[in-house]
Amino acid sequence: MGQKIRVLIVDDSATVRQTLAGILSSDPQIEVMGTAADPYAAVRRIAEEAPDVITLDVEMPRMDGITFLRKLMSQHPIPVVMCSSLVEDGSETLMQALEAGAVDVILKPRIDTRQSLLDAQVRICDTVKAAARARPRPSARPASASAMSPATPHATPLGRTRAPEPKLSADVMMPAPSGGAMARTTERVICIGASTGGTEALREVLEALPADSPGIVIVQHMPESFTAAFARRLDSLCEMTVREARDGDTVLRGQVLIAPGNRHMLLQRSGARYLVAVKEGPLVSRHRPSVDVLFRSAAHCAGGNAVGVIMTGMGDDGATGMREMQQAGAFTVAQDEESCVVFGMPKEAIARGGVDKVVGLSSIPREILRHDRS
Repeated sequence: MGQKIRVLIVDDSATVRQTLAGILSSDPQIEVMGTAADPYAAVRRIAEEAPDVITLDVEMPRMDGITFLRKLMSQHPIPVVMCSSLVEDGSETLMQALEAGAVDVILKPRIDTRQSLLDAQVRICDTVKAAARARPRPSARPASASAMSPATPHATPLGRTRAPEPKLSADVMMPAPSGGAMARTTERVICIGASTGGTEALREVLEALPADSPGIVIVQHMPESFTAAFARRLDSLCEMTVREARDGDTVLRGQVLIAPGNRHMLLQRSGARYLVAVKEGPLVSRHRPSVDVLFRSAAHCAGGNAVGVIMTGMGDDGATGMREMQQAGAFTVAQDEESCVVFGMPKEAIARGGVDKVVGLSSIPREILRHDRS
C-alpha cells in the first residue's frame, strides 16, 4: 500500500489505548489516526474521518463492542479487529463478533516479558494490515440509522516497541523434506491452512462435508483460548466431529482437529496411523500456529496420501509448505481471489508454483471428496 493504514482504537482503558497506539505506530505502514473511549466518541470520530481499520474492545460502558459492531456493519462497513482480554469465559463472545462481521480477533498485549510484547507486536500489526485489505461483509442484522447517531444523549449508543525479530521459516521446527513422492495408500489426510476471513470460510467448507469424510487437520491463525470455542461452534454445525487438537491425537475419518492457538501442530505417522504433535516453538512465517509447519510435516510423513488446501489470509504462511507438499506427491488446492476475504496466502502459494488447482470456496468440499475417492 502506498499510503499508511489509518487506524482508530476504541477501548475504555487509557492504558490499553496507549499500549496499542505504541505498538501500531511502531510499524511504518500504520498511522494511529485517533482513539476513542466508547462507541459515542468513536461515532463522532468516524463522522469526521473514516478510518481504514478499527480495533474494537468487547466490553465497554454504555454499549458493548458486539452491539456497536453490528450497527456499524449494517450502516458503514469498515474492517474491524476485535481486541479482547477475555479468555475462556469470553471466547464464545468473540465467536459472535466474527459472525457479526469482524475481520479478526486479537488479544490485548501482555507486557510482562519482552518476548510476549514482541510476539504481540507482530500479531497485532500483521492483523491490522490484513484487515485493511479485507472486504468486510455487511451484517445480516439491520440496525436503525438513529442508533448510530451520537446527537441524542439518551439513545442507546453505539510507548513504541522494538522492531520485530527476523521472520523465521519452518526450518526452526523441522528440516525441509528430501527425496521423492511417498507411495499412496487408501487413507487420505486433509491439511488446511487459513487466516483472515478463515473462520467463516472454514465453517462453509466443513458444513458441506459428510460425516464419513477423511480426517482433517487445520491451522487457522487465531489467539490461544479462542480455538477451543471455535472448534465447539463448528462441532455444533457440522456432521463431522470438530475439536481442538491435543498432543498425540490420532487423525480419524469423520474428525476435524484444529491447532490450538499459540502452539504449532505437526502431522506425524505411526505405522498405518496419522497423529498430530502439538508443540511450542518460535513464530514461523510470523505465526504460531503456522501453516508452513503443518504443511511441511505433511510433506514429510504423508506425501501423496495428503491433500493440501490453502484459504483466505494475508501474507505467505503456507506457500512454501504447500510447494513441499506438492513435490512430495500431494494434491494441492487454493481458494480463488473472488471468494477470499484477503487473497494473500493463496496468491503466494500460486506464485510459487505449489498449487495444482484454484477453485472458489464452494468448490473446495467437492475437491476434498473427489480426491478421497481417487
